[in-house]
Order: sequence, then structure tokens, then C-alpha cells
Amino acid sequence: MDHQAPPFFKHGPSPLARFMFFAFLSLMLMALDARLNTLNSLRQALSVAITPLQRLANLPAELLDRTGNFFVTQGRLQSENTAFRQRQLVQAVQLQSMQATQGENAYLRKILGIHQRRGESMVTAEIIYTGRDPFSQKIIVDKGSNHKIQAGQPALDDVGVIGQVTRVYPFNSEVTLLTDKDQAVPVEIVRNGTRAIAFGHGQDGALELPFMAANADIQNGDTLVTSGIDGIYPTGLPVAVVSKIERNAAFAKITCTPSAGVNRHKQLLILIGEVRPVLPPIPVDPDSAKTADGKAPALKKRRN
Repeated sequence: MDHQAPPFFKHGPSPLARFMFFAFLSLMLMALDARLNTLNSLRQALSVAITPLQRLANLPAELLDRTGNFFVTQGRLQSENTAFRQRQLVQAVQLQSMQATQGENAYLRKILGIHQRRGESMVTAEIIYTGRDPFSQKIIVDKGSNHKIQAGQPALDDVGVIGQVTRVYPFNSEVTLLTDKDQAVPVEIVRNGTRAIAFGHGQDGALELPFMAANADIQNGDTLVTSGIDGIYPTGLPVAVVSKIERNAAFAKITCTPSAGVNRHKQLLILIGEVRPVLPPIPVDPDSAKTADGKAPALKKRRN
């Protein structure tokens, strides 16, 4: 069966006529626009009108592009932040190492200056490790008898006395610190020249001046230096500073804080001058002793 619209609904020109009309109209408008440029205002008005439609049509693509860029940017930023953190960590370690090296160089310059000022024979030693005995204050250094180190020689840093060499091996030595309970150093007070003996306390890292009278002229803050009467420590080396005084009926309990220490640096100086005995040797044979005129002294006869 042929299903066609009723004649009532058939109206207007045929499709071919419409095509021909609009084709002719398009050609006329193109010719007028090309010759007289009459459609610019219309074109601009149409552009303004369809701009929202163009934005709306491009919106899905823009959203997809922005989403991809966002994730790519986030990933790149995270990678860059990780790289920056690693670089910062490396630079921080390098900076700390540089600061430690600068501090060590400054300390070495100080002890080198001490060497030049005093004009005495010294050896620079480095601390290898501390003693294994928890009840003693000892360190092991990397210089020994092959470097002219002898037992009894004093050890110094850039501030003052650290201790004394107590054992010597061919390639290393043992240094007993002033704070050891078995160490004693003859000292004098810079302010008034009062002499005393400073003994180590042990693990508390302090020194003590025992057997000082309660009315002794000593004050907090007094500086103690080596007196030099023992023939081991040179005169005038800083030893400690008086930090606490307790005056009892007979004696005063005086506590001192060491001026020098091994907790700050790994290098120290050892005076390698020959250790002098405290007392001169006594001749065993009386006949070997001579008087001023070159004769042997007469021996007294024993009474029966």
C-alpha cells in the first residue's frame, strides 16, 4: 500500500525548488559579501551568538585536557620535591661535614700556634678510642715510642692540660686524664700564687683541692695553673677553674672544673721533652762524692 500524506497536509514548494532557491541565495550573498563586504556586521553578530555554543562544545575536551595536565603536573611536582629533598639532605650533610672540618682546622691552627709560641718539642696525636675500664679516665692515642713518646709526658690541647702519658707502646700510647682518681697535679692560684695539689674525682669529670685550710685565700672563679715543681708539667699551663667551695671547721672542700677536655676534639699535643726527676740521684758510694777542693770527705768513725 502507498502511504502518502493527505492532500490537506501537503503545502509549500517541493524540495528541489527549495534547494535551488537557497543555492541561488547563497551564491548571491557570497557575491555581495565578496564585492561589497556587506556581511561583516552579520558575521560578527553570529560569532557573538555562537561563542557560548562553541565554548560548551569544547568544554569536555578542555576538561579532559586539564585533568590530564593536573595529574601530570602533580606527578612532576612530587618528583621535583623528592629530588629537592634528597638534594637538601645531601647538602645538609655536606654542610655539617664542612663545618666540622672548619672547626677541626681552627682547632689545629690553635694547637699549632701553641707549638710555635712555646718553642718546645711537641707531637700532635689523635685520639683512637677511650679506655675500656669504666672506672678510669683514660684515652688511647695514635703515637707511641716510635714517635719519641715516653711515659710521664704531659698531654695538652688548645686550652690547657688534659692529662699525662702513663703507658707507651710502639705505635700508640695511653693517656690518663686529669680527672682520673689516681691523677694528681701540682697547681698554683694565678691570683695570689697559693700552691696546692689537684686530684681527679673520677667519673664526674671534676678536680678537687684537698687539705686546704678553711680560711685559705681561694675564691670561686680562681684560675689554677701548673706550678712546675714536679718537673713533669711546665709552669703556667691552665689546669682548672674553682667552681665550688664548702668551708668546714678545719678544711675546705674545693671542687674545680677542668679548663681543657677531650670531649670537644680528637687531636691533642704531647710534650716530648725528657721528663726530669723530682729529686737528684743520691750517690751510693761515699768515696765517689768529692768536696769543693777535689778531695773525698772524711768518714766519721762509728762508736762501739
